[in-house]
Amino acid sequence: MDPELKRTLEELRVLTKDNHQMLRAIRRDQWLGFVGRVVVWIIVLALPLYLYQQYLQPFVSQFSSTIGIQNSGPFGFPTYAELQKLINSYKGGQ
Repeated sequence: MDPELKRTLEELRVLTKDNHQMLRAIRRDQWLGFVGRVVVWIIVLALPLYLYQQYLQPFVSQFSSTIGIQNSGPFGFPTYAELQKLINSYKGGQ
């Protein structure tokens, strides 16, 4: 085999191997970025619900039971009218 052709083939093999490694790194980074974005959005969307359940829901249920409001909104959340009634009763000092 011609030495020039052999050298060219070796360079091509090295470049192909390097290209393959770069493409694998790009795919891995894309996958990790996607997983990271999914995790961040789950946290962004779930954190307010968790905080409501842990910190605000006991206060809302305490005030609701005091003035006789039943949570009838979706997922047991109070509706806008119920929240307004709760705010008005709080402002009124009841």
